[in-house]
Amino acid sequence: MEVVYGIHAVETLLRSRSRPVERLHVAQGSRSARLQVILGLARDQSVALRFEKNFALDRLAQSKAHQGVVAVCGTKKYASLEDVLAAKEDPAFFVVLDQVEDPHNLGAVVRTAACAGADGIVITERRAVGLTPTVAKAASGALELVPVVRVGNLVQALEELKKSNIWIIGVEAEAKMGWTEVDLTLPVALVFGSEGEGIRRLVREHCDLTVSLPVQRPGVIASLNVSVAAGILMYEVVRQRREKKGQSLPPVTPG
Repeated sequence: MEVVYGIHAVETLLRSRSRPVERLHVAQGSRSARLQVILGLARDQSVALRFEKNFALDRLAQSKAHQGVVAVCGTKKYASLEDVLAAKEDPAFFVVLDQVEDPHNLGAVVRTAACAGADGIVITERRAVGLTPTVAKAASGALELVPVVRVGNLVQALEELKKSNIWIIGVEAEAKMGWTEVDLTLPVALVFGSEGEGIRRLVREHCDLTVSLPVQRPGVIASLNVSVAAGILMYEVVRQRREKKGQSLPPVTPG
């Protein structure tokens, strides 16, 4: 069993029914409208409810960011690359993270990937964060909506993507081509490197091409945060594909 905490994450967990929820721990005296919705979903699904003081929720979540609700549920299972490829949309759209270690970055990427309609996310086993409760909180429920594949050999995974006619596009500061110069209406997998090292050499060599995002103050800041860079590129995919269909981008509401 593991824990999922936070209003968005727990509500999406219950709505998606993506994994069994054993019980819900709720802060005593909480009266928010969103929390009442969560309690209603839990009662409809016969989930056991426990009303406790905040310090007990802090201990269970190992964080004070639980917003008054913590779910104890089944472990989030990783998807297989074979299954995700079989279920992909046309044109395919994947996000690949090469040894990203910060759970907040992974959670932010998962959230944006869900909003942008990505088919799946591929992460590495070694020197990388997995699907922790902190990742689930940062993803605000999106972890229940996007399949995540964890691989031991990222190069082999990229070769499998290529066999499905998916273009592998690395994103790094040194690339000569700008991020808007590549056709992202094709089936693509966007590859982003770790916070400190970027994309590893062998992984870069297996990319079909690389693109960059310009840094206007290179002497002060070397590169963008990986989750920010991923967000820009993912929505460039959305922009190009909607433009190709003659559609405009809908307004984005922060939340």
